[in-house]
Amino acid sequence: MKEILLFAGTTEGRKLSELLAAAGICHTVCVATEYGEIVLKQHPLVTVHQGRLDQGEIRDLIRMGNFGVVIDATHSYAECVTRHIKGAAEDLRTAGIAVPYLRLLREEGSDAENHVRQSGRVIYFETKEACTEALEETDGNILLTTGSKDLSAYCASEGIKQRLYVRVLPGMESLALCAEQGIYGKQIIAMQGPFTAEMNAAIIRQYQISHLVTKESGVSGGYYEKWKAAEETGIQLFVIGRPKEREGYSFSEICGELEKICGKKLSAKKPMEITLAGIGMGHKNCLTKEVERAIGEADILLGAERLLADFRFGAEKHPFYLAEQIIPYLREVQERNIFMEAKKIVVLFSGDSGFYSGCQSLYTALEKEIREKRLEAFLRIMPGISSVAYLASCSGENYQDAAVYSIHGKKLCNLVRRIKYSPKTFLLTSGVKDMNLLGKKLIEAGMTECEIITGFQLSYENQRIDRYTPEECCGLCEEGLYTCLVKNPQAEKRRLTQGVPDEEFIRDKVPMTKEEVREVSICKLRLRENAVVYDIGSGTGSIAVEIAGLSDEIQVYAVEQKPEAVSLIRQNKEKFMLENITVIETAAPEGLAELPAATHAFVGGSGGRLKEILAALRQINPRMRVVINAVTLETICEAKEIIAAGKTAGVEMIQLQVSRAEKAGNYHLMRAENPVWICAFDFRE
Repeated sequence: MKEILLFAGTTEGRKLSELLAAAGICHTVCVATEYGEIVLKQHPLVTVHQGRLDQGEIRDLIRMGNFGVVIDATHSYAECVTRHIKGAAEDLRTAGIAVPYLRLLREEGSDAENHVRQSGRVIYFETKEACTEALEETDGNILLTTGSKDLSAYCASEGIKQRLYVRVLPGMESLALCAEQGIYGKQIIAMQGPFTAEMNAAIIRQYQISHLVTKESGVSGGYYEKWKAAEETGIQLFVIGRPKEREGYSFSEICGELEKICGKKLSAKKPMEITLAGIGMGHKNCLTKEVERAIGEADILLGAERLLADFRFGAEKHPFYLAEQIIPYLREVQERNIFMEAKKIVVLFSGDSGFYSGCQSLYTALEKEIREKRLEAFLRIMPGISSVAYLASCSGENYQDAAVYSIHGKKLCNLVRRIKYSPKTFLLTSGVKDMNLLGKKLIEAGMTECEIITGFQLSYENQRIDRYTPEECCGLCEEGLYTCLVKNPQAEKRRLTQGVPDEEFIRDKVPMTKEEVREVSICKLRLRENAVVYDIGSGTGSIAVEIAGLSDEIQVYAVEQKPEAVSLIRQNKEKFMLENITVIETAAPEGLAELPAATHAFVGGSGGRLKEILAALRQINPRMRVVINAVTLETICEAKEIIAAGKTAGVEMIQLQVSRAEKAGNYHLMRAENPVWICAFDFRE
């Protein structure tokens, strides 16, 4: 296999050399200066030719080296060099020696460059001569970042020369060219990039620069960082426009061509660096330094569109924030960039990444992709400042003893009931409509003494901290981002056990499971967090109310076919402020098929269809926990028959007899209630 001749001069040229070496392909790299040789990584398969060549010398080098392909990866501004390389290849073709010539086009930072073109502090020139003429009409120091080769054009004018500070590579050729043009000492800044915007700004301030001269060099040339520094320091940016190249190949296309020529696979996948970053309330001034640095170094920024607006134009940006959007895109990026350096990707999340954020679900999905080898990446999370912490500091409150919830984009079960039992409740909201609804619900619950402290547009210039009554909350109409703190001076202590007195229920003439029987029956259900419970034959809903009150995370379905009982259940649900009860007006077991599968079931009334109901419950969940109340021998016999058939475990049969003391004159007599059987068991396969 013939060797490859590579004319380098850009970051892409150096990367291509490293890729060829990694694939075991011998090649020669031509660089103009000793500094260009220094930055190349040494490798036994790489021969470096240092020094400038004219067309004839390039032609002789190709012929003598018997190269199979010539790659031109020189800078787009080095038009003379490209002309010599193309001319040498054409000379050989005329002489009957066909050597393919491939031009590597430098990657353009279109997003950054388009934004810079629209800004007000930039003046564009087609040539360095036109730029020089414009500089002669200015006053103040000039920072020249176009390299040492163009120095003579700017030093021709003594008025410009005296004001020049030139940033060049720290190589002997660059320093010699500076000396040749009479640039010495403090006028020379010999440094190797890349340079951050902060470094550029520091140099501008140090040397009291008024005008910065640069080439339109794209992302890899640090063009955006120069513009940002000029914007920050308020100086003028003079830009030599990029020559328009119409013919050539992208980096990936060049690699594809070389694979055909060499018969070897060029692949040097490097893991992506994926950062999930919380950006706080939204304004970039509230970023942590760690997140700010990650955003500044990112190749790609992802997140909701409003979050992307304030951040880097030097990065590729896409309004993706869901796993189903991001994961296919990252696979595409991985496939598309197999020949380039590892991409740094930052996904932005509002607030704190670990606080009511979509970050965790995305992290879990990405971790699975990495674990199952569909993505090669390093994954990390960076926290942000939550709006709750920010509002607490602005209002002089702490939040270590507060309840904290989010109603942003979702319905929070039993919100008013939660506020009822908490002196301080912080809420993340979706906007003014949530504030209106909060005020309305507090008024309906009779909690008008509550004070609502709102943080409006936190961290932005129009930030406000206001205090409202529930009634005033109903009248809010200004759209924006609201975080609020509800202070309840009359917060009640939450009861830790069930045990609502019978007289607290709205009952009318509908039968109700008595208090003591209710409590034992619920204990036998052995409920857990996030349980789904059917209360079949719910009656007044007393069982449903007691269960739902144990935890906001329990979901109860009160199943009742009698209209008057259904009405009572709804009234009791409203009275006890329990949104986690769903009232189902239907007969059992027919109405159960449409409900979410239950983990537990209480059967208080079966209407003589106990066998059918239990068969349906087993089909819904063959490991369900069931408790049955029975007052007739027929029901007990039916239950016993079912249990005797097997496929149950942990069977308990209890007869509960309750007597209550009643006053009769000067005495108290015990009045017996009807005995109740409590049958509890688990279904088993």
